Amino acid sequence: MVQLLIKVTLFALMFALGLGLQGTALQQWRQRPALFARILIGSCLLVPLGALVLIKFSLALPVAPPVRFAIVLMALSPSAPLTLHKAGRKGGDREMAALLQVLAAIAAIITIPLMADLFRQVFTVSGWDLAHAEVALQVLVVQVLPLLLGLGLRRWFPALAVRLVGHLEKVANGLLLLLMLVILGFTLPALGSFLADNLIALPLMVVMVAWCLALGWLLAGPDPAESTTTALVTSMRNPGLALLFASTNAPGIPAVKLAILSYVLVTVIVSIPFLMAQQRRQRNSRQAANS
Repeated sequence: MVQLLIKVTLFALMFALGLGLQGTALQQWRQRPALFARILIGSCLLVPLGALVLIKFSLALPVAPPVRFAIVLMALSPSAPLTLHKAGRKGGDREMAALLQVLAAIAAIITIPLMADLFRQVFTVSGWDLAHAEVALQVLVVQVLPLLLGLGLRRWFPALAVRLVGHLEKVANGLLLLLMLVILGFTLPALGSFLADNLIALPLMVVMVAWCLALGWLLAGPDPAESTTTALVTSMRNPGLALLFASTNAPGIPAVKLAILSYVLVTVIVSIPFLMAQQRRQRNSRQAANS
């Protein structure tokens, strides 16, 4: 039941994303292809590599294996569903965020299996075989296919797409909220004891999120709106995709799902001071331009 809800939610989110993608985003891509390539490399390759280094150097710490798996799964899963919405609300470039999500979803077909292979070889992990064909099929069905359907509808029936996109975004975001509530409902009785038993893991998650924010900020240009967008793209991972992999590979280990939800919460908290600082930068830039 939960796995089906995850797939339906991801499908709806990506369909709404494709439906709402504007032509201005494609213009940005044509004008600055190097920037988009840098951000894709950062989000799809450098973020997982950062997780690999973090896990490698923390092996001596008493961190439970499910927590390590959760950090890795979140690092492997780009294209967070709410990046578009958050970028628009926090002073970022909504269209740039949308295009980066689209490109990351497509790139994930290749990057997730490759990075999963790297993690298995480095840590000699067994029982978590994210096979290329399996991962590619899952990403293709729940991310790329609905994305292409949305883009096609936008291309061939633009008036219909404009009427539908707002409603579909609300439905998709509502499904994501429902998914989180359902998973939280199943795991809530164990959440308190999980956090108490895994306090040592929270600093690792904080370091991981801070690395992702810094990476996105460094890869962007001097424009505060642009650096806000790229930092959100690299730091906000896709919990739906991570939960799908966890449900497929570890249906009997609820601690992995708890750790994924904890990672999402840490991401939100750690992002707050960064976003506040970026909004101050934007205000100062506007005041300097008007003076």
